[in-house]
Amino acid sequence: MDPASQRSPACPFTPEMEENMKRSCGVLLPVASLPSKYGIGCFSTEAYRFVDFLVKAGQSYWQILPLGQTGYGDSPYQSFSTFAGNPYFIDLEQLIGAGYLSREETEQFNFGSNPSYIEYDLIYMSRYLLLHHAYENSPYSLHPSDVWKQSAYNRDRYAFETFITNNKEWLEDYALYSALKGRFENAAWTEWDDDIRLRQPEAMKKWHAELVDDIRFYCFLQYMFFLQWKAVKDYANKHGISIIGDLPIYVAMDSADTWSHPEYFKLDGEGRPSVVAGCPPDAFSATGQLWGNPIYDWDRHRAENFSWWRSRMERAFFLYDAVRIDHFRGFESYYEIPAQENTAMNGTWVQGPGIELFDALQETIGGRQVIAEDLGFLTPEVHKLLEETGYPGMKVLQFAFDAKSDSEYQPHNYNRNCVVYTGTHDNDTTRGWFENTDPEVRDYAYKYLGITGKETAVDAMIRTAMMSVADICIIPIQDYLGLGNEARINTPSTLGSNWKWRALPGTFTDKLAEHLLGLARIYARLNQ
Repeated sequence: MDPASQRSPACPFTPEMEENMKRSCGVLLPVASLPSKYGIGCFSTEAYRFVDFLVKAGQSYWQILPLGQTGYGDSPYQSFSTFAGNPYFIDLEQLIGAGYLSREETEQFNFGSNPSYIEYDLIYMSRYLLLHHAYENSPYSLHPSDVWKQSAYNRDRYAFETFITNNKEWLEDYALYSALKGRFENAAWTEWDDDIRLRQPEAMKKWHAELVDDIRFYCFLQYMFFLQWKAVKDYANKHGISIIGDLPIYVAMDSADTWSHPEYFKLDGEGRPSVVAGCPPDAFSATGQLWGNPIYDWDRHRAENFSWWRSRMERAFFLYDAVRIDHFRGFESYYEIPAQENTAMNGTWVQGPGIELFDALQETIGGRQVIAEDLGFLTPEVHKLLEETGYPGMKVLQFAFDAKSDSEYQPHNYNRNCVVYTGTHDNDTTRGWFENTDPEVRDYAYKYLGITGKETAVDAMIRTAMMSVADICIIPIQDYLGLGNEARINTPSTLGSNWKWRALPGTFTDKLAEHLLGLARIYARLNQ
């Protein structure tokens, strides 16, 4: 017998573990979608109020989207750094309370006129100006004013310097990259001067000296981000709420990650990709999805025992209690597309690192929760990899009603080791789906759910997910609110209207919490 066939799974899901698993539920709501008078959800009082809402509703989880700094297209899956946090989420009220900003300064800016949508162009024009002023008017500035030089702030300065030292592995390159982007008028790093684009030692030394104040500003932003997020997460954990967050499989081409570690990606000698990531034509797109992310040089990662990946996973578990690994099937085999292509139709499948990666990550993961985003076209090899890791996969009810087949997304085919959703951030809201899906699919859904029309369809979908055998059930807040596709988060392979929806102030009422609490109690998912 092949010894490999006798190997232990990276995270075995044994009958004993299954017996001890607890039925639970949670809500999907991006941080950006929280209410806020500053144009985008952040780590404000509203974040704490939402945690209180989840507690009243008997929930166990708050699932969010990646917390990374968004760039072009505003997607949290195309971040300027896989380690850094999004400065947009820094709560300005806390900076006002600390004396770094005045309320009058914040009132000078227009953050948008529609409280239901994020206007990213206005946020971009205002937020960094305010944050830069907060930095200059703080004890962390390179040249603080006399009031901030006082010894009373020595402890603050020491904590800041300790943060910089402890995060030097990624923070130093990220801060320099961000400062350089500002100096080069936000051009992608591939368009910078050759010497610094290729990180020649003399150029690195020169720019470090010239941009020292800007570098410190970006360190300040990360310090504020992590202080505020840690406080929110600690509050949630103290009240029995766990945070589920995302680990995107890929990093952006224009990111501190690719600029500082080009050796980990399939780039040419000039730092430009020969192939990029995406996925083939599917239910989301007839021409596939051309993501444009650089492809990993898995041989190099393997030679270093996946040390960069272990650092990524460690950072993810600093931010979140449970980690959803995005595009899990890409670790078994991934779809790469020649860089010159305009669509994803002419790509090819290439073998990924497989179980070798997850064995290397297991020491970092330990006994903490991992969820595999195993959606899309799955081969027997992908199913085998999921079984070897033991991670729960995802079931999306909106995928369950293709009348031509007995789908693995239909609840009668679930096993307990999975997470069920009515839909994800990439789906329409459930109401929008019923209103816009193919009539044949909708009619089959009615029959499966035992309903006669769309008036009760959303509630029936939620109840079907909640009553399923899946150990965890996550429902997007838009579905509990019965919202249509005006509240959709993302439409894959489109630009311009994504990642913008926000909840209005007063949305998370006691009445809504009581409704969620009742469902959690009926279907034995109550957080006790």
